[in-house]
Amino acid sequence: MHSDRTHRAPLGLKIAAAAGLLFLHLPILLIFVYAFTTEERSYQWPPPGFTLQWLGVTWNRPDVWEALGLSLKVASISTAIALVLGTLCAAAVSGSRFFGRETISLLVILPIALPGIITGIALRSAFSIADIPFSVWTIVLGHATFCVVVVYNNAIARFRRTSGSLIEASMDLGADGFQTLRYVILPNIGTALVAGGMLAFALSFDEVIVTTFTAGQQATLPIWMLEELVRPRQRPVTNVVAMVVVLVTLLPIVAAYYLTRGGAEIAGHGK
Repeated sequence: MHSDRTHRAPLGLKIAAAAGLLFLHLPILLIFVYAFTTEERSYQWPPPGFTLQWLGVTWNRPDVWEALGLSLKVASISTAIALVLGTLCAAAVSGSRFFGRETISLLVILPIALPGIITGIALRSAFSIADIPFSVWTIVLGHATFCVVVVYNNAIARFRRTSGSLIEASMDLGADGFQTLRYVILPNIGTALVAGGMLAFALSFDEVIVTTFTAGQQATLPIWMLEELVRPRQRPVTNVVAMVVVLVTLLPIVAAYYLTRGGAEIAGHGK
């Protein structure tokens, strides 16, 4: 009993934590409320009434579907590229020692540390110099710069916690490189790759700044939302789309958290 009292949080700390959570999440809850309001032109509080009509209106807007399809396509391709490049970079950096290894690691993670506007301007300048027209692939290249970092960070952390003796034992027992990859390496790093891929997908799906410089006249879903806020037609439709974006990005992040929560319990760990 004494131990429970010792570790019980003070009331002031609980109130501060609750206030911080409300400050962070109350605006998101307001998005959900305004997605069902009967007021079309303003953000009136409290809402005069509630309706489900905006779900149907949003469903029948072709511009929403075009933007959603582009966002899903870009996020999927960017994530696939990031999984390949990020995993290979992590395997090379963690599995061998060579001159400049730490420098290469720094260069890999640098894009996510730079302000997005710097990355966007750099990519737009490079595309202009190379005379590359704006397309889906220019957006994908822009998103891949930071998606690779997310996968790399997850993969290298897992590689470093995986015992190298497992790979050596696999080779000693006659397994070839593919068998070692399939039966030893992937089972140990699989959850880290899935988590990294989910986080990369979520980051790509709701990215705005880099997309602004690499999309040209195309509109991903976040860009569409930004344009609708500047020149609104039906405000609740924007909130319905925002609600969908919150759900689409929240689910992979929560799943990634639970997948990596037990990451220290790796086969061969500590041997």
